[in-house]
Amino acid sequence: MADVWDVAVLGAGAAGMMAAIEAGKRGRKVVVLDHAERVGKKILISGGGRCNFTNLNTTPANFLSANPHFAKSALARFTPQDFVALVEKHGIAYHHKTLGQLFCDRAAQEIVDLLMAEARDADVTVQLQTAVRSVTRGVDAFAIETHNSVLHARAVIVATGGLSIPKMGATGVGYDIARSFGLAIEETRAALVPLVFAPEDAERWCDLSGVSAEVVASAPGSPYQPPRRPQVTFREKLLLTHRGVSGPAVLQISSYWKPRMPVEFDLAPGQTVFDLMLAPDAIRTPEAMAYYLRDTSLPQRFATRWVKNNTPARWRNHDMQALEEKLHRWRVVPAGTEGYAKAEVTAGGISTTELDSTTMEAKKVPGLFFIGEVVDVTGHLGGFNFQWAWASGAAAGRAV
Repeated sequence: MADVWDVAVLGAGAAGMMAAIEAGKRGRKVVVLDHAERVGKKILISGGGRCNFTNLNTTPANFLSANPHFAKSALARFTPQDFVALVEKHGIAYHHKTLGQLFCDRAAQEIVDLLMAEARDADVTVQLQTAVRSVTRGVDAFAIETHNSVLHARAVIVATGGLSIPKMGATGVGYDIARSFGLAIEETRAALVPLVFAPEDAERWCDLSGVSAEVVASAPGSPYQPPRRPQVTFREKLLLTHRGVSGPAVLQISSYWKPRMPVEFDLAPGQTVFDLMLAPDAIRTPEAMAYYLRDTSLPQRFATRWVKNNTPARWRNHDMQALEEKLHRWRVVPAGTEGYAKAEVTAGGISTTELDSTTMEAKKVPGLFFIGEVVDVTGHLGGFNFQWAWASGAAAGRAV
């Protein structure tokens, strides 16, 4: 047999590079294979080009999975502070934006440079423009078939990512490898993705594209649970688009959305908007409604349109009270999402029942590991998915 690597890492993204670095530090002979022409392509476009590389408020509650406990072990053993220490070691200037999110002051390229420097120090070999076709298990090693050769390794770490942003080169090869070994996969779907209006809502709202407001978005909880599940809520910005709604609040709630399921938006969180219109001598007109709404919560164009679409037939007190309730529970049943092309991550993936939560190794296939986005662990918006990449990568790299 040709030379055998100790570890072959499939994927030169955040998780794969971290796994390779940790394995290399332990003296393992490591090769990283990736079909792309450069390391960390998704890192480079993240955070508006400044990379929201972690979140200081990371807890297991910030992740969605069929097993909500699975991520606990890896997250506890490689924390945001551990990655911040690496950032500071490399002299990368960073700042706290909001809600625990940390960004590079200058450019995401600095995070890629950090990973490359650490990989060089750990004697990791990175082989780009190498597309992996399949992985099979032999007596003493795995055979990794690429587009132009076959490599052999005693351990394989699959860090091939999900299906999101195919223009960046996303493929389903990680799922194919899992299936070839008989591993279960939770149904995949686009997550952290804009929602698309049904035609009737599109006619009412889409010409307001670009208008935003702070809202509380809510939907039923984990899609893995039965219909009677608790609400999940996010208070952030909503953005109207030419096809539906986006913005942080919508991206967050989209990870929990399932077809034909409604989402609700509180358009005036923490406020009572129309209470003055309940007074006996109050002026009750659409213009007055729009005034109160503009004065409390919504931008002018949004407020005016909301009033136009919701003016009551009569102006009795209980009609105004019903209108107040409607303002706090704007109910939308999306026609769908913008799909993987606009999704920041892929939800679902390799079932956590197949993996050891401490090492990320497949229970049925010793020496085969799955990490990062390809696994059924999906973080909220705001640096959590990067932290899962670092943590799961470190767990596998320290186990091979």
